[in-house]
Amino acid sequence: MSGAEAPHWRWDGDDLLLDLQGKPGARHDAFGRVMAGRLQVQIAAAPEDGKATARLLAFLAEQFGVPRSSVELRYGLASPKKGICIRAPRSLPAAAGVTPRSS
Repeated sequence: MSGAEAPHWRWDGDDLLLDLQGKPGARHDAFGRVMAGRLQVQIAAAPEDGKATARLLAFLAEQFGVPRSSVELRYGLASPKKGICIRAPRSLPAAAGVTPRSS
């Protein structure tokens, strides 16, 4: 990340807010690199009928160690650009590039 680029994440109390770029139709679910202030996330689901978004939210729940109900789509239901809130994540996967919140 360059010095002028904003991070793709921020803390709001115990909640983690993420700016993502979904990439549906991948061979497997995985975090990618950060581009234009958004974390690229590959999802192994088709971009139809909300399948890719549903899989993205489930993947994030798995990776951050929370129940699916703790992952909220804030914007981007029909767009690859999404805003996500993860309530009180229990783990921070290194591939997501998120720094623990300061106390």
